[in-house]
Amino acid sequence: MNTRILKRGLVAITAAVMAASVSAKEVTIGYQGMFNPWKHAIDQQLVEKETGYTIKWRRFDSGAKAMTAMAAGAVDITSAGSSPIASAVSRGVDMQLFWILENIADAEALVVHEDSGINEPKDLVGKRIAVPFVSTTHFHALFALEQFGLTEKDVKLINMQPNAIAAAWQRGDIDGAFIWDPALGTIKQSGKVLISSATLSAWGKPTFDGLVVGTEFAAENTEFMNKLVKIISDLDAEYRDNKQAFTPDHPIAQSIAKVSGGELETVPEVLALYDFPDIDTQLSCAWLGCGADGGATKSLQFTSEFLKEQKKINELLPDYSQFVNTSFAEAAAEM
Repeated sequence: MNTRILKRGLVAITAAVMAASVSAKEVTIGYQGMFNPWKHAIDQQLVEKETGYTIKWRRFDSGAKAMTAMAAGAVDITSAGSSPIASAVSRGVDMQLFWILENIADAEALVVHEDSGINEPKDLVGKRIAVPFVSTTHFHALFALEQFGLTEKDVKLINMQPNAIAAAWQRGDIDGAFIWDPALGTIKQSGKVLISSATLSAWGKPTFDGLVVGTEFAAENTEFMNKLVKIISDLDAEYRDNKQAFTPDHPIAQSIAKVSGGELETVPEVLALYDFPDIDTQLSCAWLGCGADGGATKSLQFTSEFLKEQKKINELLPDYSQFVNTSFAEAAAEM
């Protein structure tokens, strides 16, 4: 065989292999069961269609489990609450918060069973309250107890994942739970809200659900990240623009019920409990912007300080703004 032809063939094969590897980029993205417009992108494969990436979706029952996976390098991007994010970065997990999925507000609440005998905070003494540990609800449960003049020793806090709470509630194994939907909606049917995250946030300890990305992946996949944020921003905008007339018939509602496993008819009322910040608000001092003075940075700082007081983490970091990245939202705003 002619040597020149052989070399040309090898060059062509090498180029084809390289092209295939570029076109077959993969990313593993974690998500949880809370209701948000982002679920429509998962259901309809909008990210795959827009970016050309192959995506492996992983569902987690709690932010703590998602952060464990992030620390192990098992996911590149994932959603989690502000408490597990704060706990993870305080422990040295190398990642960046790049989007506020939702301001939690009334979408998380401490609900007590109607037969529990709990009518006011002092009645919590000795009661069994379920909560996923290191979650935003765990953080707010501890903060609520502090405000009520109680401690963990006064209440029997039980570490329980969301998918197990509804069953434990029905069996009568717990007196209450601090949780989010779809479990929240289920237990509300035979319970009453003692306090919500909206009230606790107003008392000075706000919580949110956010999207985080591994620092190395973010640096190597900038265009993907820009497009991802644009997709999420557009979905949030579609919901906000149709909020007053949003019904279970809307495609976003149907995707949320399908991906989250909740009841379709409850989706509009649950979404109304959340606040989904637009991209300008995301970049403002209220959330991702303004460095150390930004809302997201302060939330991570305050949460970490509280977790340290509760001996849930060992050390505080000098600067939590290093874990907040505005670049992808800034690029998406220009797209």
